[in-house]
Amino acid sequence: MLGVIGGMGPLASSLFYDMIIDKTDAGCDQENLNMIIYSDSGMPDRTGAILSGDEEKVAEVRDRILKDAKVLENAGCSAIAVTCNTAHYFVNMVRGEVGIPFIHMIEETAKELAKTCKGKPVAILATDGTVKTRLYQNEFEKHGIVPYTPTEEGQKKVMSTIYDLIKQNKPVDADLWAEIEKEIKDAGCEAAILACTELSVVKKELDLPEYYRDPMEIMADRCIEYYRAIGEIK
Repeated sequence: MLGVIGGMGPLASSLFYDMIIDKTDAGCDQENLNMIIYSDSGMPDRTGAILSGDEEKVAEVRDRILKDAKVLENAGCSAIAVTCNTAHYFVNMVRGEVGIPFIHMIEETAKELAKTCKGKPVAILATDGTVKTRLYQNEFEKHGIVPYTPTEEGQKKVMSTIYDLIKQNKPVDADLWAEIEKEIKDAGCEAAILACTELSVVKKELDLPEYYRDPMEIMADRCIEYYRAIGEIK
């Protein structure tokens, strides 16, 4: 089984499940991937914990991620996917304490983008927490990609889209998104990554073009490849 730590937020986790089903070459129910989706929507806000600078708040999220991973491991899962980009800051802290692998969204995204964007600027559209911890910047630089993060004003627009709209189940503001897009294209970015799983919802609602790469979709592809390689699915 694939174990999924979700609920961060619930809409993104639901979309990830849809991605797995859509990408599986199944002719009947029994040919689909066995999964446990642990929707831990009570998980403390990851960005809030990181930006607080409070070691206790950071430890609280770290310990909860580890607890959830252990639940999935003990339930018989053979790999774990986490449907939150910012949560990978904490995944990096605990992955050595879990006996099964994490299919790591940020590492897999960097590997994928390196195929076409090496030496080129790629925009990172993410929460303040993901940007501050340099999760994507560091991985991109390892693979020869030039990371671009929005200006202060642009970052506020990204955060507003995530927290004021998607997390509150409100429609995406197409005009606001157009302003974000103008900035990153004016900066010469070859592509942009939707480095917050809430932004995967934006891609679906606005039918964004392939210019926007979705790390959650890349992780879904890697999950399918992992279970196909061990013969669990076709």
